[in-house]
Amino acid sequence: MNLPPVNIENIDIKLRFGNFVLNVLYVKFGYFLSSMPEHSHSQGSYELHYIPQGKGTLIAQDQSYPITPGTLFMTGPDIIHEQIPDFNDPMAEYCIFFEVLPGDSTPAINRNHIANDRLMSELLMSTPFWIGTDRENMMALFEMLASELSIQSVGFHHTVTNILEIIVIRLVRQYSLHTSSLHPVPLKTLDDSRLLTIENCFLYQYPSITLKKLADNLRLSTRQTERAVRKQYGISFSEKKAQVRMSAASRLLLSTELSIYAIAVQIGYTSQEQFSNAFKRYYGMTATQYKFKRI
Repeated sequence: MNLPPVNIENIDIKLRFGNFVLNVLYVKFGYFLSSMPEHSHSQGSYELHYIPQGKGTLIAQDQSYPITPGTLFMTGPDIIHEQIPDFNDPMAEYCIFFEVLPGDSTPAINRNHIANDRLMSELLMSTPFWIGTDRENMMALFEMLASELSIQSVGFHHTVTNILEIIVIRLVRQYSLHTSSLHPVPLKTLDDSRLLTIENCFLYQYPSITLKKLADNLRLSTRQTERAVRKQYGISFSEKKAQVRMSAASRLLLSTELSIYAIAVQIGYTSQEQFSNAFKRYYGMTATQYKFKRI
């Protein structure tokens, strides 16, 4: 049975775990009727995914992972990933997006609490990617979360905060392998809506987005916007846009029969020559060579 979608943004929930805070930016639930294109999140940003039903494939850092009911995974900073549904059994997904902020310096009274919070922090921020099968019976938690967010009855904000805290704790409990994060968690200067605007522009509007358009959306100057993008991704606006365009070109070349001209137009280039020159600079080979390199 298909459940109604959930799309709640700017819910103003902050989960405190000792010396760090998870600032929840959105909670979503929906069905994949098309692929989620390749993308990555900015520094300090994490996306928690839970698949309650359906099947598909996750491609993360060029590795392929089967997705089945009960699959749980986290995609953190700079983890390039895409989700491809099985169109015979499209997957549903609960998705929680948050950023890590520094917490206050108020000491915990119980030393055991300090140690546990420190371990939570270290596991979460040193594990930019994790995938596994849920072993903590989290389905009921996600259903409760979706119900509270949909109904928004008296006390829902407090209840949702408690549910989200339990979800994060049960996720981190399941980390058995973890690697060091490549980047330190930066201090954030953007508010929640601006951070989401930047993420969504590079995810959905990359063919046509310009620095001026993004600046207008953020209500910032182009210089402030350039600094904000560099702070979030560690690269300039033009470098990030090229990265996203080339990732899309790579996927289309290897998974479709579209002509090079059609791909150029689809990802926002005004001519095949312009696209071909940019592609060769980025990958060190022509688009035609790249298309047939795995054959």
